[in-house]
Amino acid sequence: MSTPDSVLVVGASAAGLSTAEALRRQGYRGRLTILGAEEHLPYDRPPLSKQVLSGVWEPQQAQLRPRAALDALDAELILGDPAVGLDVAARTVRTASGRSLRADAVVIATGLRARTLPGQDGLAGVHTLRGLDDAQSLRKDLLAASRAVVVGDGVLGSEIAATARSMGLDVTLAGPQHAPMAMQLGPFAAELLSDLHAENGVRLRLGASVAALETAGGRTTGVRLETGEVLPAEVVVVAFGAAPVTDWLDGSGLRLENGVVCDACCRAADGIWAVGDVARWHHDGLGTMLRLENRTNATEQAAAVAANILGEDRPYVPVPYFWTDQFDAKIQVHGVLPTNAEVDIVDGATADRRFVALYRQAGRTVGVLGWNMPKQTRLRRSELDTNAIATPTGGTS
Repeated sequence: MSTPDSVLVVGASAAGLSTAEALRRQGYRGRLTILGAEEHLPYDRPPLSKQVLSGVWEPQQAQLRPRAALDALDAELILGDPAVGLDVAARTVRTASGRSLRADAVVIATGLRARTLPGQDGLAGVHTLRGLDDAQSLRKDLLAASRAVVVGDGVLGSEIAATARSMGLDVTLAGPQHAPMAMQLGPFAAELLSDLHAENGVRLRLGASVAALETAGGRTTGVRLETGEVLPAEVVVVAFGAAPVTDWLDGSGLRLENGVVCDACCRAADGIWAVGDVARWHHDGLGTMLRLENRTNATEQAAAVAANILGEDRPYVPVPYFWTDQFDAKIQVHGVLPTNAEVDIVDGATADRRFVALYRQAGRTVGVLGWNMPKQTRLRRSELDTNAIATPTGGTS
């Protein structure tokens, strides 16, 4: 395959920018364009629920690169103009402003859109957290409030609950799981995380879904659970997942099923690629379709896609990985953590909240979890039997 004369990256967040940077790093000298839906310069999303929301960072500290580094990419950066359509055969993207952008190779990196509750649009005091503007708006409301309810017990919801509690609010975390992040961490570590939240004063209302928002005068007053219990709040944060941004690709002919469906090399069609949260590709090592929502994957997949655009044609076969920071806990996961796995503490001690656990199935190590032991966790990663990992895990950090 010949090297394309031009590449258009649709999406200016971590995955999109990393793809452009990887292309340049790997020697690409052709025309490079990055199209972003937001007005902001490319920024990182994991700090939004932690450093930016808490106020430890100013919003500009979340920028992925300073302006000088972006200029050094020698790429045309088009911001504030969302993509609205793709002609796959012509490799041409239409934008909301009426632009028509053509390239020899197109990379789809449009990420995710937060899911919402019925009736929340236009309701004061209800927030989602996906972008920088969301974080600033939510922070403003939290600073003026005393009680908050976080709807969603996954990674993002748990992080927001921890941050809001650290800001001094009375916080309730609601969700259908028995413990925070039970799906991502399994019962052992999720119970420890539940204890951590409770010890820090987060009220846990888990094991029941939210039925509806409570409102008065155009503003939320809390949420009602399916059990009938009402959780009062001045601020409600809806954080129960996100959906791949693929609506702009409807009618394009690309296969869209829980993301942009790709082959093992992350190719969606001839000259069309996908990367990051929006990409669902065939992981040859796991023998399954996979879509990962985490920051590490955005960078690693970007490097693989860049290499494949330049002719390498190599399957992308990462070991799933994610991390989360909540209160004083830094939790890292390599591989997968099946609910029925045997858990063996191999470094540190759970009582000290500093440990590394290996997760084993049929005598094979399929997952590594570290709690406040990042170096030791990284070293234990080498013990993973990647051939035994059969079910992927995920995260948003």
